[in-house]
Order: sequence, then structure tokens, then C-alpha cells
Amino acid sequence: MILRPATKADIPALSRLAIDAFVAKFGPLYSEADLNTFLSESLSEPAIGAELANPDRVYRLAERAGVLLGYCKIGLTCGFPDHARGERVMELKQLYTAPDATGLGIGGKLMDWAMTEFAARGADEVQISVYAYNDGGHRFYRRYGFDKVADITFRVGEQLDEEFLFAQLF
Repeated sequence: MILRPATKADIPALSRLAIDAFVAKFGPLYSEADLNTFLSESLSEPAIGAELANPDRVYRLAERAGVLLGYCKIGLTCGFPDHARGERVMELKQLYTAPDATGLGIGGKLMDWAMTEFAARGADEVQISVYAYNDGGHRFYRRYGFDKVADITFRVGEQLDEEFLFAQLF
């Protein structure tokens, strides 16, 4: 498996993986209308293209034999300033693996990259929004030193989900 930066040519595969991963994990929680609105606004090719072009976003892809297995997107600016405790707060925006690639260590490799990247860029705090009932996600991020600092919400279409803001001071 290799980790590499994303390019414009990766947009279709990134969008497909993001949609597949989100729907596999969370799709049953939403009405069709809310899910479709979220997928269009956040994970479609135009949405991924806009994020990839944003200088405050950095992507890293995990692939094997040319097949995209997962990706990580970090934000170089604070996504939750009301809860910031540091001066240079950054955010783990997304960490997705293909549904059939879960459990292969891809998330850990991407998270290791992200933590190294945050440190290299001078982050003094990192924030992550995690679905309140994603116990596996909570355990994963706690292994990296994160813990819950606030209750927040996340919009999917018209539905507001309960989320936890996890953070770690560097």
C-alpha cells in the first residue's frame, strides 16, 4: 500500500469511495432526500473538486495496485473556533476507507500521516467531529490521544445528528 497526495484526476474515484463509505456506515440513518442532499453537497465530484482546490485542505490517498482503498482530508484552519483551546488549531475533516477494505490498517496509516502532518505544520490542537453513536470511531481516535471536548451537531440534509467534538492538544 502506498500513500500519496490527491490530484484532479482522482476526483471521480474519491467521490465514489466517499459516497460508498458514507452510505455503508450511515446511509440507513437518513431519509432518501436528506441522504441525497448531503451526498450531492458534500461528496459529489464537484464538491470534492472544490475541496481539493481549497488551499486550506490537504488530502492523502491510500492505494494498492492502483486501487483507491481510503483517504484522509485535513483542514489547516479551525473548524470549531468556539471550542478551540489552542492558537493554531487544525481539523481532521474526513478519514474514509472503502467498505470492503475496513480492518486492513488503512485508517491507522492515514491517521499516522495526518498526525505527522499536523505536527509538521505547527498545530497545537487538532479537532475531529465524530458521530455520537460511532463507538468504533471513538475508540479509534482515543488510541491517538483524542477525547471528547464538546457536544455538537452535524447536518445531513434537514436532519441534525448528535456529534461529539474530539480534540487533542499538542
